[in-house]
Amino acid sequence: MDNEEVKMDYTKLNQAGYAPSQATYDMGLRDYMVAIYKYMAFALILTGVVAFTVSTSEAMMQAIFGSPLVWVVMLAPVGIAFFLSASFQRLSLQAVQTTFWVYAATIGLSLSSIFMMYTGTSIARVFFITASVFGAMSIYGYTTKKDLTNFGSFLIMGLIGVIIASVVNIFLKSSMMEFMLSLIGLFIFIGLTAYDVQKIKHTYYAVGGSGEIASKVAIYGALNLYMDFINIFIHLLRFMGDRRE
Repeated sequence: MDNEEVKMDYTKLNQAGYAPSQATYDMGLRDYMVAIYKYMAFALILTGVVAFTVSTSEAMMQAIFGSPLVWVVMLAPVGIAFFLSASFQRLSLQAVQTTFWVYAATIGLSLSSIFMMYTGTSIARVFFITASVFGAMSIYGYTTKKDLTNFGSFLIMGLIGVIIASVVNIFLKSSMMEFMLSLIGLFIFIGLTAYDVQKIKHTYYAVGGSGEIASKVAIYGALNLYMDFINIFIHLLRFMGDRRE
């Protein structure tokens, strides 16, 4: 169901006297968004705890990054994300929640390496900068009256292009190309934050904001925002992080 269909359905229900008032929807939407940001915040905390804990254990770091297990750690989040997308409809709410937490934990495993590469102070500084940028774009996506659908589609196509170019650059090993791709990627995920927030609002009206389906969709929305935050953080860290000597 696209945005126009949602708007039309809501208008018809209102005219028939069956739809909740706008005030009811606004209160429900705020609660819905708060729940999504709570999921996202707890996922970030879980990721940070896992990353820091693993980074403080020389044995765990050696087991992960000193063996072929590193490929499992790096590729596992991709597999989990695809699994969640493909199985979203048939999974129970509890299964969706569990998959979400497992995804956040595996991201923590892969991010543990940043504590070897960057100073703790710069990691904290970049995290708070990321939070500020993410917060600003979230507010924009929530409050803007402009339809960001076409803008989001453009960004997604750009992201696909960046991924393909990054794979090519593995063989070219061009530092300039890597720099440009990181810069483009940063702006793509900043833009996607606003797009995803607006999409979550439209989805809320489509699913009614309550029930198991709405709860599952909320987790999926939290996953999208979580990925936006993590990617902004990683890209900013490449530009602003202080490397260890």
